This record gives sequence, C-alpha cells and structure tokens, in this order.
Amino acid sequence: MSTARVVAVAPGSPAADGGVVIGDLINAVNGQPIRDVIEYRVLTDEAEVSLSIDRGGLQLDIDIDKNDGEPLGIEVDSAVFDRVRTCDNHCEFCFIYQLPKGMRKSLYLKDDDYRLSFLYGNFTTLTRFTEADLERVITENLSPLYVSIHATDPLVRNEMLRNRRGAMSLRWLRALLDHGIEVHGQIVVCPGLNDGDILDDTLCGVLDEYPELADVAVVPLGLSKFNKEPRMRLHTVQEAQRVCDLVDEWQETFRQTLGHRMVYAADEYYLLAHRPFPGPETYDGFSMHEDGIGMARAFELEFTGVTDEAIGVQTGFFAWVDGAPAEGYRAPRTESTSPTSNGSPGPAPEPGSVKLLPRRKKVAADAPVGILTGSYGMTVLAPLVAAVGRDDVRLVEVDSQFFGGNVGVAGLMVGDDLQRVLGAQPDGHRYLLPDVCLSGGRFLDGLTPDDLPRPVEIIPTDGVALRRALSREQ
Repeated sequence: MSTARVVAVAPGSPAADGGVVIGDLINAVNGQPIRDVIEYRVLTDEAEVSLSIDRGGLQLDIDIDKNDGEPLGIEVDSAVFDRVRTCDNHCEFCFIYQLPKGMRKSLYLKDDDYRLSFLYGNFTTLTRFTEADLERVITENLSPLYVSIHATDPLVRNEMLRNRRGAMSLRWLRALLDHGIEVHGQIVVCPGLNDGDILDDTLCGVLDEYPELADVAVVPLGLSKFNKEPRMRLHTVQEAQRVCDLVDEWQETFRQTLGHRMVYAADEYYLLAHRPFPGPETYDGFSMHEDGIGMARAFELEFTGVTDEAIGVQTGFFAWVDGAPAEGYRAPRTESTSPTSNGSPGPAPEPGSVKLLPRRKKVAADAPVGILTGSYGMTVLAPLVAAVGRDDVRLVEVDSQFFGGNVGVAGLMVGDDLQRVLGAQPDGHRYLLPDVCLSGGRFLDGLTPDDLPRPVEIIPTDGVALRRALSREQ
C-alpha cells in the first residue's frame, strides 16, 4: 500500500485544526489510495476532505472542513508515495554515478519518472514510459514535461543511454506532442560522442520530427573528480565555440521556419568559449531559465533594476528528494531555513528577503559584504558588482574541491567547501549565501548553515534579492 508520511503541519491550518500530527501515515484521501502528491493535491483541493490515517498502528479517519482550494497545511516526506520510477539507463555522463561516497542515500537514487518531470522539471528519457503513463498524462493534463533527447539518431541515442530501448523511446515524445502536451527538451553534449556534426544532425532532427517542442536546451556534461568513464572529458575551447556557432545558426533556421528560436545554449558554453552572452531578447522570455539558459542575462536585468521581479524559477539540484512542502512542490527554498517551533515551515519570505541565521556574534549592518558564489558565478557577477562602485563589497569564490572536475555552479556549493573558504575569511563581515545550494535547510553534503564558521545571510538566488541585500542602510 502506498502511504504518505506527514513530516510537518502548519500551525492554524485545516490539518492542524483537524488533529493531523507529525508522523501520521496517510493511506487514502476521500477513500481513494494516493500514488503521489499530484493525486493528493487534487483530492485535498475539495472543501470536505476525509483522511484515512495510520497513527502507530491505530487506524483513524479524520474529516476536515475547509474552503475550496485552501491547502491542508501538510508537508509530506516525498512527492511519490508508491515507488519512484527508477532509471535503467547507464549514461556515461550521469552525475549520480559521479557522486562521492557517504552522502545521504536519497541522493543516489536515479529517477526516470514522468511525475517528477511534471512536478520538479526533472528530465526523463521516456525509456520506462508506458501506454498507461501516456493515458494519465493526457487525462490529467500533466503538462509541461521535460524530456532528455541527447540525439535524434536512434543508434546514437542508444549508445548515449546505453539502453536498447533508448533507440525507440522518443516515439513517446511524438505521442505527447500529438496530444498537445507541452514538452521542453534537453541535449547533454558529450565531446566526441554527440557534438559537432551529430549535434547538427540532432537539431535538424528536432526540426523535422519534433517541431512542436516548446524549446530545447543544449548543455555541457558535468564532470566531477569521481568520474570513472574514460570517454567522458571536458570540452576544449574550440568545441565549445562550435556548439555556440551551431546553436546560433539553428536559432535563425528555427526562427524563420517556426517563428521562434527553439534551441538555446547553456550559459556555461559562452563561458567555455570565451564569448559574451547573447542579448536578453534572444532568450525569448527565458523559458528554460532553471536549466541554466540565460541565467546571466536575467540576473543582469534583475540586479541593474531593469526588472523588479525575479525571472524564472530556481529549484536547485536534487530538489525532489527532500519532500513535498505544504505550500507546493516549487515553494521558496529559503522557507526551509526558518522552521516554526513544531518543525513545520514558516511563512514564505517576501521576494528579495534575507534570512540571517542566529549566531553568537551579531554582524553589524554596515560591515563589509562578501558574496559567496561558485567559479561560474565569479565571472558573471564580477562586472555587475564592480559597476556598483563600492569598495566594501567583494566576491568570495567557493571553488569546488568536494566535487572537483568542472563543477562551478552556485547550486552545487556544499558545506565542506564553504567551511574551508569561510574559515579563511575575516570575522564580523556580512556573508551572502544564495539559497539554491540548500534543500530542506541542508547542503548536498548534509551540513547546514549552522555548521559554517561565519554567520551567513541566505538570500534568494536572483539579482533582485542581491540588489536589495546590498542596498540595506549602510
């Protein structure tokens, strides 16, 4: 039987008033077993909700009256209550294979579950997709979905996934598009395997076979120092430049044929190619912002005040493994840093707000500021911070010794590296930490901000939040 374990109950919520407590197992809602948080949200959206609860072996029925559409106020331990559809591909570039030993168990689970694609934007290869899955997606309109393409040539895709079903599983992509499901695609480019002429052929295949795709992200493979696949290597500058050139050429072809650019290169490619980022208008509304497409330009617009609203979504890495917040699966990540006394999440922070973690020493409001970021962030932020013209604001690079390789994004900063870097920084300064590296209040290595040797202010990972944090009264 699939069950959802309650890990937090918001004070004053309908669930709290009805008597739901932490540790309860939800077996059914309104008499129906629930497979995942998708069904849970639909069933609990009604005004009258009946929960079948297992409380330490005691079976209870809790009836709750509330307003239509009002959340119950329950946070559960997972987004999927039955079994996560695990991945049976063996991709050489899979980052899960490149994680160090000793991290929490949930991080090592490879998923290929269309439900997590819908909920969190996880990419699925569709190699385990079925007719029943297609029926549910269409019936419940589970849109958008995110699909890993990698190559449209069946033999190349089969080699990329190292799965004999990989050659034909894109038939499901065609079926999803035929039924009007919005799909975002991704191509992870591996040097010598699916770059160059093969990437050119893949983009041609997208235009020929899947022109209804919303967009396609072209991203470089991520390599940690724990990589054991001999064919996987970093891009050369020339290879990165070729990717940028192909994307640029195909954008114009797609624009003329379909009316929009369709394909976009990750920001990392422009950094690797030593080229400036394209203008903001070339990102067509930043639809793939959370996949590293146009983040630099979006951040620039936010930080310079061109927009006062954050652009896109920052879900971070492995977001789905830490449960399903009562406020929704894409609730603000900073929420987890300020739990209430009973362990439930506090109210969502205002856009651009900061959270100063309690420490033994209070940091002065006029103290010098250190902005913590990864190696990629250093390149993006340096000209923006320099333009502010303040000698009391500096960037603090957190180089990734934990993962090593080409890992340089802020979302993969871990407590171990932050401890090392902050330990060498002066005390009494304000240190700003982007929330994208936290999930459930923890870094990927299991440490928390309270384990750091200096107090940090956790801010949303966008230019608006950083601008407001820097503009505090000095």
